[in-house]
Amino acid sequence: MATHEVTNQPPPLENYDLYGSDPVLAAAVEREGGGWASADLAAFGWSVSSAESYHAAALANTQTPRLQTHDRFGNRVDEVDYHPSWHHFMGQSVANGLHSLPFERAAGEGGRVVRDAYFMLISQIEAGHGCPISMTTSVVPALRVEESLAAEWEPRILTRSYDPRLVPLERKAGVILGMGMTEKQGGSDVRSNSTVATPIEGGATYSLVGHKWFLSAPMCDAYLVLAQAPGGLTCFLLPRVLPDGTRNGLRLQRLKDKLGNRSNASSEVEFDGAFAHRVGEEGRGVATIIEMVSHTRMDCVVGSTALMRQAVTQAAWHVAHRHAFGHRLADQPVMQNVIADIEVEVEAATLMMGRLSGAFDRAVADSTEAGFARVATPVAKYSVTKRCSEVVREAMECLGGNGYVEESVMPRLFRESPVNAIWEGSGNVIALDVLRALMRAPQGAKEFIAEVELGLGADRRLDAAIAAMRDSLVSLDEPEAGARRLVERMALTWAGSLLVRHGDPAVADAWIASRLDGDHGGLFGTLSPGLDLPGLAARAMPRR
Repeated sequence: MATHEVTNQPPPLENYDLYGSDPVLAAAVEREGGGWASADLAAFGWSVSSAESYHAAALANTQTPRLQTHDRFGNRVDEVDYHPSWHHFMGQSVANGLHSLPFERAAGEGGRVVRDAYFMLISQIEAGHGCPISMTTSVVPALRVEESLAAEWEPRILTRSYDPRLVPLERKAGVILGMGMTEKQGGSDVRSNSTVATPIEGGATYSLVGHKWFLSAPMCDAYLVLAQAPGGLTCFLLPRVLPDGTRNGLRLQRLKDKLGNRSNASSEVEFDGAFAHRVGEEGRGVATIIEMVSHTRMDCVVGSTALMRQAVTQAAWHVAHRHAFGHRLADQPVMQNVIADIEVEVEAATLMMGRLSGAFDRAVADSTEAGFARVATPVAKYSVTKRCSEVVREAMECLGGNGYVEESVMPRLFRESPVNAIWEGSGNVIALDVLRALMRAPQGAKEFIAEVELGLGADRRLDAAIAAMRDSLVSLDEPEAGARRLVERMALTWAGSLLVRHGDPAVADAWIASRLDGDHGGLFGTLSPGLDLPGLAARAMPRR
């Protein structure tokens, strides 16, 4: 039907330099010790930005996982079927070491830095599969508490072979691990868990009876879970399949119908005499699993930064190819202000992510970096994950009605955007965790202040903000009521310090003027007209 000619529509954004187009990521990787992987990261970026990859991501999120509780004969099987596109992304991530790179190189050699860069790239295209990848990476430090378990499981965790079969451990080419902590009655208050772990005579094995309200990626090969042993709340490794090939007593009750993260199954489960290995001492469950939580919180920062980067890139691409009222949208001053404002936000988040990745990489051998990471991780998790939804929503609006339609990637990005602020501790939990870190480990506070003070002398407005933040940390009046306010100030000031040291001067100026000096409205697109808005907005434009 020749009713009209299609004009003034942007071409699809695909097959582009995903890694090289990011204004700050590559430099951060180089600075934090991962420059040895630059060529591989560039090739990976081109690969995952292909038209085929975007299409596979759409399929993984529309053809969602399906629960099969019984087979056709009535036998209980408790399986989840995934679309082949899900397995495509899982296989791609495992083959490139997204689950294993931090443990393939020695501390300080950039393994974690490179892994997080990979994670950020692929999460821009398909974020849901990052959940089991993240948990598999993060379980290793906790599992090493029990040398015998680590010796048995770690060699298969750290292979680069994706093997989705439900078979005993000795027949697996590679394994994926998950986690289950929260229960109906407790949520983040895991000490109120009611699942009971009864010791089995003759070893450090137990029988678990109870439930978990959230168990993500239920087709993993094993899970770290918390349960009440005779000695108190304890951490356990619960395998999916027993050595004789039978299924463990883990019953999938239903899959969660979630707002986003649709490609990834999250389930409600019951433990009916489930066999499990103890990890760590009885009563030390939280202390044992907290190392895993720290690493997954880091991935919340990476994942949210990825969503923001992709959303802003899509917005910049659209306005560069769309005309209205005789001009390109990208040339309209008010649109430049919007793109510039959200680009500044993404660049600050990327610098925070890169610095924190470096700290994780060096923390095993460097107590200073470990202390800094203990405070900076929840600070970044709080700030970056919360800003994510705001940035993605504003970027979606830049596309107008096109951005509200499922055929664009924007609705999927928007639905995904709140999850990292909720997962692994929502805002209040994270803000209070920062307070605990400041009060229980004062050295971490000193390391954080020392890091931020590296930006002193570059800008008087930043100097004033650093002084105010330092005073806030010294006198914690009404600490709980003011927890969010304090953590926000820490994040904004830290980002300002990173920007004056490692960022573009125009971006640093915009951040300090708007976020620290108050020259900003309540919404995005309200930067001062005196800033270099065209130059800032141009930084968001991808390269093909």
